Amino acid sequence: MTEKWLHNDIADNVCWVEQAICDACAKAGRSREEVTLVGVTKTVEPERVNAALAAGLTHIGENYVQELLRKKPELQLDGVKLDLIGHLQTNKVKQIVGQVNTIQSVDSLRLATAISKASVAAGITSHVLVELNIGEEQSKTGLPKAEVAELLAQMAELPHIHVDGLMCIPPILDTETARRKVFSEMYQMFLDMRAKKLDNIDMNTLSMGMSSDFTEAILEGSTMVRVGTALFGHRPRKSM
Repeated sequence: MTEKWLHNDIADNVCWVEQAICDACAKAGRSREEVTLVGVTKTVEPERVNAALAAGLTHIGENYVQELLRKKPELQLDGVKLDLIGHLQTNKVKQIVGQVNTIQSVDSLRLATAISKASVAAGITSHVLVELNIGEEQSKTGLPKAEVAELLAQMAELPHIHVDGLMCIPPILDTETARRKVFSEMYQMFLDMRAKKLDNIDMNTLSMGMSSDFTEAILEGSTMVRVGTALFGHRPRKSM
């Protein structure tokens, strides 16, 4: 994707992304209802986020705990789901449990246990996704593929935490063929984990695909795409 599809009007961008999702679903022989659009609002001012919500966006994701908590009171969240999609440190778990619909970035038993304990204390059940480092990149967070099954089995024993599926941030690849191969591998992992039918584990959500590759992700089975740039434009390097 290039600059040509970016519009100043966020409502236009929401329509563009929605049409692109519809087209990809049709190409894949899937229903549009099978794919959830999550607007990535990292560093995006509340006014612009609210413009996207007014245009029909119903699900957003923030990367940083402090930014999420700071912006949340200013967001028009009636009927809107808010997820944490960025890396979560264990020392910030108590701040975020109960504040979001889903924590999409669980990548260790230590973090899962902290979420479980905080959820027990709050008297709620936290919904999470397990994040994979599908490209085995040292620069990225996420669980190695070989450790996914063991972590899910361990998390199945934890109280007040429910795994809804998997998430990944794939490596940057130059060709559609290469990107689709990685997404296909992720989808197969998703199916393999679903087949295990573990307690407290429902493989209903596969969160993969961003602004540059969400159409390919949908073609390979993604049920949730996390789109930021295509909705809000390029972000400043530094967080709010």
